[in-house]
Amino acid sequence: MQGVRGVALVTAVVVAGAVLILLLSDATPPPITPGQPAPAFELERLDGGRLSLESLRGRVVLLNFWATWCPPCEEEMPAMERLHQALAGQPFELVAVSVDEDRNAVASFRQRLGLGFPILLDPKHQVSNAYQTFRYPESFLIDANGRIVSHFIGNREWDAASYLAQIRTLLPPTTAAGSPSS
Repeated sequence: MQGVRGVALVTAVVVAGAVLILLLSDATPPPITPGQPAPAFELERLDGGRLSLESLRGRVVLLNFWATWCPPCEEEMPAMERLHQALAGQPFELVAVSVDEDRNAVASFRQRLGLGFPILLDPKHQVSNAYQTFRYPESFLIDANGRIVSHFIGNREWDAASYLAQIRTLLPPTTAAGSPSS
């Protein structure tokens, strides 16, 4: 009988130790914070082809995560389009990453709102998970060297003077042809 109790006690101690180790270990990656490199990605564009963050090196990027079923996402889209137009020809790119599974819903949404900036498709949430986004809309301002500058949760009036000023301070000098100088 004592042998059974001994085995039970050892088993209980081992299980308790395992539970304690699991509770104390942190499997969650550290949060995405300003100053660190933006996670690399490459996604399919709604209008065909693919786009990678690396291909935008040398440009300031506003990376926005959103969904068609998200009312605050829809509310901020007109301001995003105005920002896109206001900074046309500058070393700036506004990239919207849809987490929707239905490509047709994204295409209809884009057409209904008359959006001209690139929309990428992330139906499996691979990139949104890498950026730890789940409260849509969420946006990241990324400098021309690929580092996170700011993280925004919730909708914004992106064409407001304060956001335009913040983005303009990050823009690299351009050559006469309008591309970033090296």
